[in-house]
Amino acid sequence: MSQGIRVASAEDIAEGEGITIGRDVAGTADDIALLKDDDGSIWALDNTCTHQTASLAEGWVEGGYVECPLHSSRFCLRNGEVDGLPATRDTVAHRVEVRDGEVYLFPGQTP
Repeated sequence: MSQGIRVASAEDIAEGEGITIGRDVAGTADDIALLKDDDGSIWALDNTCTHQTASLAEGWVEGGYVECPLHSSRFCLRNGEVDGLPATRDTVAHRVEVRDGEVYLFPGQTP
């Protein structure tokens, strides 16, 4: 089993915010939004909102959801399910692990 790709230090991501991991690093079709919830947990979703081209890494993270900064659609951090119009399609969630303060991404693996 893969050890994952080290993509950040946990302290690189402010609580309630996100950072973007480029598709060239992740090996994915879309950039990855690495998001830190208000409880300190870290999650990974495809970065582009499924409604329009907006970066979820630039959205607001709170209570298990990220809110798109463009039209306020919300996506579940755990599984990428959409929870708020205008988006109607889920996004893709990716597995992450935090080991010794370092964040490892497992692109394409379900959390």
